[in-house]
Amino acid sequence: MDIIDRLKNKVVVSVQAMPSEPLYLEKCMAAMMKSVVKGGAGGLRVAGTRDVKNAKTLFDVPVIGITKPDIIPANYKEIVYITPELKDVIALIEAGADIIAFDGTQRPRPNKASLAEMIKYIHINKKAAMADISTVEEGIEAVKLGADILSTTLAGYTLESKDSPQGPDFPLLEKLINTVNVPVCLEGRIWEPCEVDRAFSLGAHCVVIGSAITRPQLITRRFVQRGNK
Repeated sequence: MDIIDRLKNKVVVSVQAMPSEPLYLEKCMAAMMKSVVKGGAGGLRVAGTRDVKNAKTLFDVPVIGITKPDIIPANYKEIVYITPELKDVIALIEAGADIIAFDGTQRPRPNKASLAEMIKYIHINKKAAMADISTVEEGIEAVKLGADILSTTLAGYTLESKDSPQGPDFPLLEKLINTVNVPVCLEGRIWEPCEVDRAFSLGAHCVVIGSAITRPQLITRRFVQRGNK
């Protein structure tokens, strides 16, 4: 798909905030998106229809859309909460997202939602399907169901990936690249430019960076707690 080709060798920035955070305000999210696009972001990953609509209105870059709950549950490693159902897919498509990202694991989905049906609906509406996975096996199964691109987003955030490294999961990235026939994106725990270089050297299609750019409270904490490591 052309929209996926546009992400080739690009840094995508995840511009997201929880409703409880100051930056969640619409004007703040829009300003953050403007800032990262001005800085060279080749794409945006945003949560919720409000920010998807704004991203599509303001910028000419690929927009990856997801939905997620206002409060991430304490048992987040055990459940599906990223674009979990067909209704979420429909909302993102109507908002204009170019790429619909969803939990692509094989775990049970709310209300017995079908991952295959979700991907089929995405394709019927001529959008690209991005599967967020945490293991090679999940990636393989997601591709079998029709996923157009994979992302390591959930590596280390599921019970099935408890052995994922503390930093970016380069081993998972490399294994996926050598196993599946769709583009693979590295996402998760990327904090240094050299990690982006390594991802591309391994063959990553694109790299998604979130907290290291758009979460001031986490960036600040790294500096404040520098001597406690």
